[in-house]
Amino acid sequence: MSRALFSRNPDLKRLLDEGYFVQQQGGYLVMREVPYVDARREVSIGTLISSLTLAGDQTRTPDTHVVHWDGDFPCHADGSRIQGISHAADAFDLGNGLKATHSFSSKPDGGYTDYHHKMTSYANIIAGPAAVLKPGTTARTFREPEQEEESVFNYVETASDRVGIGVLTERLISERVAIIGGGGTGGYILDFVAKTPVREIRLFDSDEFLTHNAFRAPGAPSLEELREAPKKVDYLKRIYSRMHRNIVAHDVALGADNIHLLDGITFAFLSLDAGDAKRLIIEKLETIGAAFVDVGMGLELDDGSLGGILRVTASTPEKRDHARQRISFVGGGAEDIYASNIQVADLNALNAVLAVVKWKKVRGFYRDLECEHHCTYTTDGNMLINGDPA
Repeated sequence: MSRALFSRNPDLKRLLDEGYFVQQQGGYLVMREVPYVDARREVSIGTLISSLTLAGDQTRTPDTHVVHWDGDFPCHADGSRIQGISHAADAFDLGNGLKATHSFSSKPDGGYTDYHHKMTSYANIIAGPAAVLKPGTTARTFREPEQEEESVFNYVETASDRVGIGVLTERLISERVAIIGGGGTGGYILDFVAKTPVREIRLFDSDEFLTHNAFRAPGAPSLEELREAPKKVDYLKRIYSRMHRNIVAHDVALGADNIHLLDGITFAFLSLDAGDAKRLIIEKLETIGAAFVDVGMGLELDDGSLGGILRVTASTPEKRDHARQRISFVGGGAEDIYASNIQVADLNALNAVLAVVKWKKVRGFYRDLECEHHCTYTTDGNMLINGDPA
């Protein structure tokens, strides 16, 4: 991704062509091996790090004039600090394997026009004194960066790093996630999970995507797409593979003959009807040590308005005992002709949000003070109630 990004953007390509050791790392533009003078009047090497603003694979005008720096505070040739660029001193863990010790601020009139302008301006300020002490010293090393690991995204994920939460997002990188059930709630779960750097997303559903599904799922299919009656998993993969590379669609209902398809999963979202299949799936997830969240929705039409309860039940290797008491395995759902099975898009989305938030709590992305493993949301009283703490 990095090589293509540099070849398509004149400002980035110019940095490479002029010999700067630059690379894209997560949502950052990184310039390595920048020489500077430290407080002992010795020449050392540091790293400049800038946030990267993109429109797809095209650079935009830098959104900030501030940069991060990994190294001691740079000095003039006499050992005095270059105080004019001072901004903040702290230990910054930026994620993506990047750390910084300082941030600098130097804003020219009118701001920086592009990333070549920004990065070379800072490099000249910082490396200039080093060239005084050691003539010929420069940040232009003419050294090729190593090939970066292939990203799970089709374009650079800049959202996390620009707000400083890249180190939290990295906690999700090793996940292999299963979404079992591609209906309304399952579709919204995919929408949220596809925006994270999880290693793999497996979709399971054997149903077709029909007109009624369009009105409770994310996105907006065309009439032509609906006429094709695609499988739900294929329809969803077609959309979200535009962003996330590693989505695997399984056009099956999980059962004893194919339950092995869950092997390797680290976390699962269950958004399917009650039945023996759900019991089998849960037993398999427990056997392989995977955590999971089961979602449910019960709505009823009464006196001209809808009311009901949304449920999110989590099960982790550390706490399993409550799950079978909270999760129904019989009756209801699409197979029960006497069940209303009412679903509305906004509540599907809310149920998905609660499930994904719980997943991120389990993985330490969000702070979790109660460590609840079960919660319900009641629509008519707007009540969110926690239960089954760890």
